[in-house]
Amino acid sequence: MYLAIKHIHLTSIVLSLGFFLIRGVWALYYPAQLEKRWVKILPHVIDTVLLASAITLAVLLRQYPFIDHWLTAKVIALFAYIGFGTMVIKRARSKPVKLMAFAAALVCFAYIVLVAINHSATPWLTT
Repeated sequence: MYLAIKHIHLTSIVLSLGFFLIRGVWALYYPAQLEKRWVKILPHVIDTVLLASAITLAVLLRQYPFIDHWLTAKVIALFAYIGFGTMVIKRARSKPVKLMAFAAALVCFAYIVLVAINHSATPWLTT
C-alpha cells in the first residue's frame, strides 16, 4: 500500500508542477486561457489528490508536521508556494510582479523537493 500511495503522490507532484508551469506561462502571455472551465477545475482535482496522498503518507510513516521539523518546513514552504502561485495566476496585475512571483513559487517548489529528498529543513547543509 505504501508504494502505491507514494507513486500517486509523486505522480500528482509532477502533474501539479507541470500544470502550474503551463498556467504561469498562460498568466503571463495568454491570460484568456485561464478562463476555461477545465483550467479552473483541474488544478483543484490534482492538488486534492496530492494533499490526500501526502496526509496518507504522513500517517503511514508516522511523521507529522510540528513534530518532524523537515515536514514542518515543507508545510510552511507549501503555504508560501500557494501564496506566490495565487499572485501569478490571480492576484498580481503587472507582468513584472507576476514574473517575480512565478520565480519565487518555483524556488519554493525546489526547496520543498530538496527538503523531501533530504528529510532536512536545511537541505543545503546535508552531506
